[in-house]
Amino acid sequence: MTTLNLNPEQAETLRETLESYLSDLRLEIADTEKLEFRENLKKKEAILNEILEQLGQD
Repeated sequence: MTTLNLNPEQAETLRETLESYLSDLRLEIADTEKLEFRENLKKKEAILNEILEQLGQD
């Protein structure tokens, strides 16, 4: 497991960046017709949501 130590400003910047990317990713998922590609995007979305949850524990 990798540990990442962030100060509050870094954590907030990362949180904001992930939230912005996830918003765009959700649009891409909705517009994607290929099932396999959509499933890969959904997996990525789930992983990023897990990371956001961990960031929220600060």
